[in-house]
Amino acid sequence: MTKDEIVIAELNGQVVGWAARQTARNYLSDLWVHPDHQGKGFGKALLLHLCEAMRNEGLVTARLDTHARNGGAIRLYERCGFTIVWHGIEFSKSMGVPLEKVHLEKRLTDR
Repeated sequence: MTKDEIVIAELNGQVVGWAARQTARNYLSDLWVHPDHQGKGFGKALLLHLCEAMRNEGLVTARLDTHARNGGAIRLYERCGFTIVWHGIEFSKSMGVPLEKVHLEKRLTDR
């Protein structure tokens, strides 16, 4: 069963960030925080919320990927318990070019 989920972070009625996941692949597909609100904990809260939802569904591992040069995002993911499991070149179908990417994973259970 595929279940997609989107969560939104708001501050004073304004959207300041959002995140999305696809459970069929244990995959966190998107995370975005408005530049004016980066570094204030919104990204971490969104990410950890989705990881907790996945853990509550019995999923063992959460996965995501990002551009290898996106140091800020990689540092956030690592602070949230993700580790890099792959670093290399992937062809982007949507952009039509090869991109340097990293894949990260986080174990969601103690077992």
